[in-house]
Amino acid sequence: MANIQEKIAKLFPEATFEEGECLLVNIPDAKWHALAKTLKEDSELSYDYLVAIVGVDWTETLGCMYYLTSTKYNTHISVRVSTADREKPMLHSITDLWAVANLYEREVYDYFGIIFINHPDMRRLFLRNDWVGYPLRKDYDASPEVNPVRLDHEEVEDTSVTYVEEADGTIVKKDVTIFAPEDFVVNIGPQHPATHGVLRFRTAVDGETIKKIDLYLGYIHRGIEKLCEGLGYPQTLHFTDRLDYLSAQQNRHCLCLCIEKALGIEVPRRAQVIRVMMDELMRISSHLLFIGTFCMDLGATTMLFYAMRERERVLDIFERTCGARMTFNYNCIGGIMDDLDAGFVDDVKALIEIMPKCLKEYDTIFTGNVIAHNRMDGVGVLSREDAISYSVTGPAGRASGWACDVRKTTTYGIYS
Repeated sequence: MANIQEKIAKLFPEATFEEGECLLVNIPDAKWHALAKTLKEDSELSYDYLVAIVGVDWTETLGCMYYLTSTKYNTHISVRVSTADREKPMLHSITDLWAVANLYEREVYDYFGIIFINHPDMRRLFLRNDWVGYPLRKDYDASPEVNPVRLDHEEVEDTSVTYVEEADGTIVKKDVTIFAPEDFVVNIGPQHPATHGVLRFRTAVDGETIKKIDLYLGYIHRGIEKLCEGLGYPQTLHFTDRLDYLSAQQNRHCLCLCIEKALGIEVPRRAQVIRVMMDELMRISSHLLFIGTFCMDLGATTMLFYAMRERERVLDIFERTCGARMTFNYNCIGGIMDDLDAGFVDDVKALIEIMPKCLKEYDTIFTGNVIAHNRMDGVGVLSREDAISYSVTGPAGRASGWACDVRKTTTYGIYS
């Protein structure tokens, strides 16, 4: 950490530093893009993974927290950048350095109204384009009269804007066209073909090749961050089971860890072990649903029934301990709600016994299937560099050759 701080301080004397779990750098916006480029491209730093951009209203000013990780050295750094003007807040974009910043910065604009200079497409991301105000600012007017529930569909935006910095430092607002006049645009959604998640794609295609996708992500946006502003910590936990029902245990575990860390609460060893066992069962059930529905989307309906057969066994295990099969409400601040069901060990051992045979069945049905190969080979190939730039983590990231399993890279619970 000291070496990194020394290197940054030498290159950017305007920077100030705070020490914590990882180094926190404060930098003026005028120097932010140059620092970001250095953090990513300097071989001794290699902060190539942009984990998150979090908008913040510090009352006096607005700004962002940037969280970066080096996949080469497995080190972490955070950067704080404030806007100079609260009335028309602006920060420099880093979309040219990390592809995922395109969406992250649009999200911050949507909720805080911060305009990102040189961002190619400064539109809202989740809320309607006619939404009034920026909901996560402290001066936001939440009156229902300002934003009534609208029953009409919002107008499709075929243009956007970009705020370009000229050579003399002036910021010029320019119109941007989403699709070219010659593009053949197909509308997919808002109903997803297999209803795994409701979103909408406006897609420019050339034959069967997708040229560009314009995302509309707000159809299942639930305003959880806004709801949590008025709740105590224990009241926020039940939302996490619903963020992604395929990772309900992990999401709730994560928030509990955050609160426990802040409050200095030590979780009993038994509860830590149980949490991780539940996480791993959740992961198995998630992967089973994935492979089943993925094959169904390719037309292999039989595979769905095979995978759901085993997933039901996992859900039975959850139900006996948690009383639920989907939103479990099991982790709590300081531990877990209740001890394991008396038959938990026998049930898990029975599952472990059958899974190797079932995996061989899945392999026989799917892996060498000629239809699967015809539809998948060479389609949607994601290089390791692109996976990191787009923050595509989990099994998809690992499939691109990126060792991004947080159970190993940033251990939590008892994984160490």
